[in-house]
Amino acid sequence: MFAPIVVLVRNLLGKAKFNQLRGKAIAKHSKVITKFCNWVGIERTARQNMIRTARDNGKKLGLLA
Repeated sequence: MFAPIVVLVRNLLGKAKFNQLRGKAIAKHSKVITKFCNWVGIERTARQNMIRTARDNGKKLGLLA
């Protein structure tokens, strides 16, 4: 779904700049997930397992580029 957009942006920015931007986005996203899980009361190991499952599902569905 988003993979073509990600590939296009990576080609436009260049790999180094893209990876830097991607790292910042992942860090911010992780903070949001952590805050939400803490607010809801989800333990760290459960959160990590859910993130792994979401990542694996994203790969299978072709959502990750």
